[in-house]
Amino acid sequence: MAAFNKFDAFVEQLAEKEHNLATDTLKVFLTNDTPNAAGDASYSDITDLSTGGGYTAGGNTATQSSSSQTGGLYKLVLGDPPTWTASGAGFGPFRYAVLYNDTAAGKGLLGWWDYGSSISLSAGDTFTVDFDPTTGVLTLQ
Repeated sequence: MAAFNKFDAFVEQLAEKEHNLATDTLKVFLTNDTPNAAGDASYSDITDLSTGGGYTAGGNTATQSSSSQTGGLYKLVLGDPPTWTASGAGFGPFRYAVLYNDTAAGKGLLGWWDYGSSISLSAGDTFTVDFDPTTGVLTLQ
């Protein structure tokens, strides 16, 4: 499983009330652009894949299964992982899956997963961003 990496701007956006992780619509999109933890802050800062071959630009919704804190440790757990099935000519290449807040006006970025090398899907291939149901996507303390 690829490790989650957070964008630096997410911390400031969270402190300034851009995100409500319990209720906002979070989405994951795919890209071959290398995310910049220190410089990228919003969806428009990274080039999403174009719609086609079973992929829709803007990505798929990541459903929150729990959002809570215990003893000062907040954990966001996402269920129903985003899945894409390629059709026609397929789609790609992409290397990164990026989590962002589709509800927020600025569509702020939370973080990304690096799959190590570019991936292209042929018709019938499926790609799933696998969320850890135990440790969650992210923790804050």
